[in-house]
Amino acid sequence: MAEIRVPELAESITEGTIAQWLKQPGDYVEKGEYIVELETDKVNVEVISEEAGTIKELQAAEGDTVEVGQVIAIVEAGAGSSAGTSAPAETEAAPVQAEAKAKEDIVKEEPAQKQEEAAGRTVASPAARKLAREKGIDLNAVKTVDPLGRVRVQDVESHQNTPASAPKQAAPQKQAASAPKAQDSGKPVERERMSRRRQTIAKRLVEVQQTAAMLTTFNEIDMTNIMDLRKRKKDKFFDDHDVRLGFMSFFTKAVVAALKKYPYVNAEIDGDEIVLKKFYDIGVAVSTDDGLVVPVVRDCDRKNFAEIEGSIMDMALKARDNKLALGDLQGGSFTITNGGVFGSLLSTPILNGSQVGILGMHTIQRRPVAIGDAVEIRPMMYVALSYDHRIIDGKEAVGFLKMVKELIENPEDLLLEG
Repeated sequence: MAEIRVPELAESITEGTIAQWLKQPGDYVEKGEYIVELETDKVNVEVISEEAGTIKELQAAEGDTVEVGQVIAIVEAGAGSSAGTSAPAETEAAPVQAEAKAKEDIVKEEPAQKQEEAAGRTVASPAARKLAREKGIDLNAVKTVDPLGRVRVQDVESHQNTPASAPKQAAPQKQAASAPKAQDSGKPVERERMSRRRQTIAKRLVEVQQTAAMLTTFNEIDMTNIMDLRKRKKDKFFDDHDVRLGFMSFFTKAVVAALKKYPYVNAEIDGDEIVLKKFYDIGVAVSTDDGLVVPVVRDCDRKNFAEIEGSIMDMALKARDNKLALGDLQGGSFTITNGGVFGSLLSTPILNGSQVGILGMHTIQRRPVAIGDAVEIRPMMYVALSYDHRIIDGKEAVGFLKMVKELIENPEDLLLEG
């Protein structure tokens, strides 16, 4: 008999939510096999069984909040476990035959269930499984265009929008959640429970605004030179490093150089002390189906452009496939967020946790700019620096952003700084 407990998650995480049971009472599990998916404040964690056997009991339901160390399931050792090795030879055959017969009966009675479990775990991304669960859609009925047969979020969404499938699957199971509720206005509404991650995001953003003296300063960058450099070098860069040359590596290098000149932007407040960080771990905001996450690219001062681009790409892929580890999200000293990928022209980004600075990039827009006595059409980007005015004065903030602007507009200087 083995107890399945909620494992240690991270120093700052003490509880999680049962997102999905991957096994049910009566199911046989191998040692090391995943049996439940937990949703935490930052990432989803899959919990394994430490012993082979049969699921005897589930002690928490999907949607329940569970604490670290809490027993959530009981696994009863199978007939082939070490507990039965001391039985007499003449009595060993009966339990073995009984176990074989039971497995045979399960195979006969529940072939579809076994196939669904296998398909659900091996060919569906965690985000797709979660969306299908919320929409009441059977993943085995979802068609995918992925050559490897992996069901992704867009496949589930396409299936939901198919007229033939919506009445049969989505409507009955969502009826209770989507039924119009009477309000004082008499208008129909739909209630949707916030995920644990969304609740955490909301809570922390409000905390930052309530505890920090946040202010934002703006500037604009002429992207002409850096776009020309990228155009000339991108093919050779890809051939040499097998990664694409984007703008993020340039901005990351510019930020690191500016942080070295303005160290208070790379700090945090601890009580009545200022902690000046002598490392440059830059968080890069990534949008996922479950909300915004900020994986951290470590030691950016020691990485070259290719290493930074590769790290950002790896983190983005892990974030979108829900594969980030807790360590990927902790310990950043400064954050960069790029609303420009969604078409944002201007914004005021909110500080990330205990950090005191965040740089917001925006969409590149061609517009008339005065160059000397002439007016030219140039690719321009607005940039924003939100900062904690408690330890960063306006002069430092403006100087920091101005240095980032100058380095981006003069890529040769940026290479020298790197």
